[in-house]
Amino acid sequence: MAAVGSARHLREQPLPHWRRAVLKVGSNLLAADGGGLTARHAAALAGFVAASHAAGRQVVLVSSGAVAAGRALLREHAPASGDLAARQALAALGQAPMIALWQSLSPRPVAQVLLTHDDLRNRRRYLNARTTLRGLLALDVLPVVNENDTVAVDELKLGDNDNLAAIVAALVDADLLLIASDVAALYSADPRRDPATVPLAHVAALTPEILAMAGGSGSAVGTGGMRTKLEAAAKAAAAGIPTALFGGRDEATVHALAVGRLHGTLIDAAGTRMQARKYWLRHAPAAPGCIRVDAGAARALAGGRASLLPGGIAGALGEFQRGDLVEITDADGKAVARGLSQYAAAEVRRLAGRHSRDIEAVLGYTHGHEIVHRDDLVTVATETTGGIEA
Repeated sequence: MAAVGSARHLREQPLPHWRRAVLKVGSNLLAADGGGLTARHAAALAGFVAASHAAGRQVVLVSSGAVAAGRALLREHAPASGDLAARQALAALGQAPMIALWQSLSPRPVAQVLLTHDDLRNRRRYLNARTTLRGLLALDVLPVVNENDTVAVDELKLGDNDNLAAIVAALVDADLLLIASDVAALYSADPRRDPATVPLAHVAALTPEILAMAGGSGSAVGTGGMRTKLEAAAKAAAAGIPTALFGGRDEATVHALAVGRLHGTLIDAAGTRMQARKYWLRHAPAAPGCIRVDAGAARALAGGRASLLPGGIAGALGEFQRGDLVEITDADGKAVARGLSQYAAAEVRRLAGRHSRDIEAVLGYTHGHEIVHRDDLVTVATETTGGIEA
């Protein structure tokens, strides 16, 4: 069955330039007519991921389908879908076949990453998830992310995978959020009910009028609808990430993505990803205390492209925890940068002046070679001649 609406009525447009993207695939693209999962539409999407990898790009997949797969395994013994505890049991049962489907379609290893909203609200767990996903991408592995429905007692409906995909896009510093659906685009009204509806190829901003166009879920196997897709796009836009909505059942549409062409709806970001992130790093409240660096590290940070390594650290003042936003100062106490520390204050003091390779020997564990990674760091403007530019 083709996607609701038709990609043929949508003008082709270029995708924004991207090097890392999050692709969300809904249950309605994976569920077989007789129950369980099918590769019918997933194969083309997996082909797009493989082509992207071959072109040197990175993709994180956020995939639904576990509940549908679990229900199919139990067949006539499957519990009613309205029971939350039962849906959690079905999700646990269906995770393995859902991952197996993607692995069967991927020439690269597939890794399962299960997250809850608590993982993304807690700063330490947020950083752990981010480190894991970055590590998998560095290993040329395809991460397949899903909500950990088995333990998310009250988040199965609230934590739909559209919004989870937007959060993951910000988590991994993606350049683009791609949402594959059984609907070809965002329409002015529900195309299932209104034959006069028209598709919107481009949305500059998600106004209340645009949000009012969205309906609820159109599938018995899914938990989201166009409304949640627009909510996800709004979250991504706030993080400086544009969103592309497209019909995942149309092979020509999916194949066009691999050459940078979109037949669907492009929703602009509020600004660039870097602008959004750097604005937050500059203006969010910092934790008490600071990291003090030597003159060499201060100069390196001034370039805006260096991470803060332990060798350039002179000490740490006050108390802060891993994941806190901290000020970075020079020997005179003048702020030169701000960033998210991968280590707590007590750990930073122990690592000051040491080489990155010594971190595990000193602490007995490691959270990475950098105290503050350059992606989590912003320089601070000064009034001195030749000072650091914001």
